[in-house]
Amino acid sequence: MLFRRIFFRWIQAATIVLPVWLVIGWAVFGGGGWGTLGLIITVPVTFLSLAVIALLTSMRPTVRETRAVSWIDVGIIGAWHAAIIAFGFSGPSMASFAVLSIALALVAFWYAIVQLVRDGAKRMQEQMAEYERAAQAGAVPRTDAGGAPSVQQPYDIGEVIVVEERHRED
Repeated sequence: MLFRRIFFRWIQAATIVLPVWLVIGWAVFGGGGWGTLGLIITVPVTFLSLAVIALLTSMRPTVRETRAVSWIDVGIIGAWHAAIIAFGFSGPSMASFAVLSIALALVAFWYAIVQLVRDGAKRMQEQMAEYERAAQAGAVPRTDAGGAPSVQQPYDIGEVIVVEERHRED
């Protein structure tokens, strides 16, 4: 659990660290003129993709509660980050790591979307089950200020007299 919590924090930091690494790698390991043009395009796209996937992962209810990602998140996002780091070395295999980074970014994006929808659906089913349980018990389900379900018993307001007015048509 500790490693997954650390990785959760790394996902946030990687949004800045990995694009900066691409610039440092380009400067240290040498990139030509076309490399500069590629860098101008690659760094903002990398930043945005890292930020979007970090946001989608952080929005999941299970991740918010535990402040830790799942092991599958560690595998997919970790492989993607490793491909970005390898891409920053600007060697002869740079193109293959670029393609691998793009493919893993797409996998990470769709995995984050699917997990967000599944976790949200699971949370909604749990909430509906709580409402059903409360309705069968005869209580009115409510939520407190924090959003946690609380149950308030109905109260009797006494007798109600209904006066009905009728008009006769002659």
